[in-house]
Amino acid sequence: MPYLIDGNNVMAQTIGWHKDKVAARRNLIHSLAKFLAVRKAKVTVVFDGPQDAEFPEGSKYKSVKILYAHPGSDADSRIKDLVKKSTNKRDLILVSSDKALGGFVAHQGARVMPSGQFRKLLEEAAAMSPTKPMQTEHIDIDDWLDFFKRSDKN
Repeated sequence: MPYLIDGNNVMAQTIGWHKDKVAARRNLIHSLAKFLAVRKAKVTVVFDGPQDAEFPEGSKYKSVKILYAHPGSDADSRIKDLVKKSTNKRDLILVSSDKALGGFVAHQGARVMPSGQFRKLLEEAAAMSPTKPMQTEHIDIDDWLDFFKRSDKN
């Protein structure tokens, strides 16, 4: 099931997101990657504003496809174009709480999921995926070398 994410609309579900939009965008991309790992779905996210150097237009991060509004336009227009061109509109889920955009997409035959509801799915996916890689104890190589040199003499 492919998801088409209205990035700024989903980011707006987080208090204070607008104070650091770049960090909010990157956090969402990482959350979407965790969601994909759990749900095994296709995800395309569309953001308003300038491209991020770390995640440029058309790039993928762990299978999350990243797009931006065309210059002089907005993400809603880009999303509408993507939906119009979609060959499987019935399988598509738009994630946005924008009523006008949702109405357009629903009229095209796709489904709409409110951003708040999707945020809960992101939180569930984050809880299911490991948060940190396993950390190992620091090993002093000199101690090991001394140990093996001594045991070699026995």
